[in-house]
Parts: sequence; C-alpha cells; structure tokens
Amino acid sequence: MTPVKLRVNGTTELLELDPRVSLLDALREHLGLTGTKKGCNQGACGACTVLVDGERIAACLALAVQYAERDITTIEGVGQPDHLHPLQEAFVREDGFQCGFCTSGQICSALGMLAEHRAGMPSAVTPDIDAGEIELTEAEIKERMSGNLCRCGAYEGIVGAIQEVAR
Repeated sequence: MTPVKLRVNGTTELLELDPRVSLLDALREHLGLTGTKKGCNQGACGACTVLVDGERIAACLALAVQYAERDITTIEGVGQPDHLHPLQEAFVREDGFQCGFCTSGQICSALGMLAEHRAGMPSAVTPDIDAGEIELTEAEIKERMSGNLCRCGAYEGIVGAIQEVAR
C-alpha cells in the first residue's frame, strides 16, 4: 500500500492505496464520490471523465498515484443541488440527458472542452487552425465531445446545452 494525497473538489484526502488502483476506483470506492461512473472501464465511453487541473481525463485509465496533489474536479465539485453550474442548468433546459448515466462525464468533458476552445486549441474539424478565433459550430462540438458516448442518444440536447453556455 502507498500513501496517496488526493485533492478532490477542494478537499485533500490521504488514502492508503495499492499503486495499481485507478483514479476512478479511488474516487468511487475509497472516497464515495459515485457521480463519476464506471462505464466501459477501457477509456472508450467517457462516463468516467473528470477534470485534473482543468483538463479532462478518463479516470478509468489513470492511476490514482499519478494524480497525487493535483486539483481533481468530479461532478460533485461542479455545482450544488441548490446552486447548479450554468452548464448543468443548460443540460436540464435542453434535455441533455435521459437516463443520466453519462451526464456527469458529459458535463465534465464539456467544461474541459470549453476551456480548450477558449485557449484556441483546434480540433480535427477546425477549418483554419491559424484562425485567431475558432467558431464553436455544431460540428466542432460534436468532434470535441466524440469521446463521450450516450446510449440514449441525447446528443442534440447535449450539443444544445453546450452551445447555450458557450454563447
């Protein structure tokens, strides 16, 4: 066992973990933060997406020890039931979820994606990577969110919610 200091949602937790424990399992099983979902456990679905220092990662593919003392944000740190984040509010308004299983990963991914866009990072569909400002079109959003799957097919609402917040 290895002592691992995780800083999650502004709180520092000291855990004793096997060095092979994924960040996803540390969050869910050791810290009780079950908003981050275990979908495929192979990095293919995006249900486990969290933010580390503001960047989105698949927590199922990351070892907890790799992220010691970094700022980790899960869906529990994004908003509160009585004070939702604007993106969470937009997901409700735009029907960006159905069963809700993928929603936490979709929201964390969208927050990271919006930060990437603000920083001027192009995507595979950006028509001009030298352009000063990249328009956040529907195609840009779909490409940038392509690592997050929704079995219910709520993509239209997800894209609508992201567009609403990006405006």
